[in-house]
Amino acid sequence: MTIEQILENEIEESKKWVDLEKENSTYKLDLIMRIELIYWVLENLKNPDTKICNLIESKMNEVILTINRTYSITEADKLHTELRIWDWIFYQVCSNIIKSQ
Repeated sequence: MTIEQILENEIEESKKWVDLEKENSTYKLDLIMRIELIYWVLENLKNPDTKICNLIESKMNEVILTINRTYSITEADKLHTELRIWDWIFYQVCSNIIKSQ
């Protein structure tokens, strides 16, 4: 299975859970964020010149810097969630790239 297929499957699975959630819970919002970030990665994967691992790592570093400057626990929690999603994406994408080389 290619990385694109893995990410697309994850989007589909996440969409199913979003549809099942009736209220705008934290879980539903996290799923929506997950879908958006995966779409962003898929778009960037279309460009063969993009160094996707470096790009994802850069996004992760931006989130870490923002967390370090945040004094709100609520805001930091959202950022930690985003960072966990980036971490999962980074592992999926970059471990596959390393295996294929």
